[in-house]
Amino acid sequence: MSLLTHLLACLFGMGSWVSINGLWVELPLIVPEIPEGWYLPSYLSVLIQMANVGPLFVTLMHRFRPGALNEIAVIYVIIGLGTAASFLLGFFWKETVVVAGVPRSVALLVLTFFLAVVDCTSSVTFLPFMMRLKTQYLTTYYIGEGVSGLLPALVALIQGVGVVHCINSTQSLSHTLNSSNSSVTFDLRAQYQPANFSAEVFFFFLSAMMLVCLAAFLLLNYHPSVARELPNGQYTNGVKERSQSNRKWVEQKSMMDPYRPTTQKRRSSFGTGSYSWTQVFYIFAILAWANALTNVVLPSVQSYSCLPYGNNAYHLSATMAAVANPLACFIAMFFPIRSLLLMGALTVIGSAVGAFIMSMAVLSPCPLLVNEASGSVIIVLAWILFALTLSYVKVIIGVILRDEGHSALVWCGAVVQLGSLLGAVTMFPLVSVYSYFSSGDPCNTKCP
Repeated sequence: MSLLTHLLACLFGMGSWVSINGLWVELPLIVPEIPEGWYLPSYLSVLIQMANVGPLFVTLMHRFRPGALNEIAVIYVIIGLGTAASFLLGFFWKETVVVAGVPRSVALLVLTFFLAVVDCTSSVTFLPFMMRLKTQYLTTYYIGEGVSGLLPALVALIQGVGVVHCINSTQSLSHTLNSSNSSVTFDLRAQYQPANFSAEVFFFFLSAMMLVCLAAFLLLNYHPSVARELPNGQYTNGVKERSQSNRKWVEQKSMMDPYRPTTQKRRSSFGTGSYSWTQVFYIFAILAWANALTNVVLPSVQSYSCLPYGNNAYHLSATMAAVANPLACFIAMFFPIRSLLLMGALTVIGSAVGAFIMSMAVLSPCPLLVNEASGSVIIVLAWILFALTLSYVKVIIGVILRDEGHSALVWCGAVVQLGSLLGAVTMFPLVSVYSYFSSGDPCNTKCP
């Protein structure tokens, strides 16, 4: 295998969600500067789900007009759009427009919607594009997808986003009529530290990362060493004139899978027919569940589950969970165990750890062991184990579906977005409407 192709696949995957992931980690710097305040995360959640019109369009085109959509052209468009939107955010994210007598960050919201369309659509275009390469490179692509969350988090740490110091604050509580004496109390007040560089620089960094993704995509298409990695010269890119015969071959032939016999009876009409319809539904159900938990449900309560243990626990859990994602992909590169039983067991373990994290978020601002160092250690380890197990499950499902053909990967991306959508619909009212979770004050919360 070509090391260059591995690197390009990783850089290509890195562009899949780097923009939206970067926007989320930059919120502590953005929120104080805009009129929406901390309602912005709720607006972002709605915009991201609205952006599912992109993957919906691509999926419907593959279903009803197979071969009519040029996937390579679509990828060029969405990467270019993501680059432009990230670059423009650096100039216009603070600009407001008066709407119905109220100032609104229209430019920020519109550009965020375009970024969300780019990232959501990447789920149903980037994965099918990887069909042109050998199976091993799909795992490298998933490593890049994991890095798309890790890299912005590391840059935000260097930037100093969300660093809080507790400072003394003197307050006068009362002043009696007959005395000039007043009651004075000394309280701690949370103060966010200024960042080491501005949000504008961070958005330009995101734009540069999208340019790197574009360069990697160009080389994956045109570099001679990559062309030598094409399996038997076969590739379906979605272009109608040459895709029909190729697609039939890809859908019916197991693609270089050493784990599967070359001759076996078809058990269903899905892909190569290696799995029954019950197994196919089982795989897709786990895929939707894992993505709902890892993309929306648990990240939406991460601050509630970690901040009571301190800012260090919060930043460490966020960073190490981001590290666990590409680490799981790296493990899957060497141990691609395609057992459906193991997949289910790991999903149960990851879900159980996720339930523990959710229970700590519900108990916030006074979760278990809140005043103990062991509490911080446990919550950080829980986030690492949660991300590690479910990330491995997602990669293995991607490898399985890659061997089932082009359409299987398109449906893989569609189910990923469906799981995220269901997670958002569930969590948005709990977090933003009913305020079911309480964060407490990072400096003054007293717990028994």
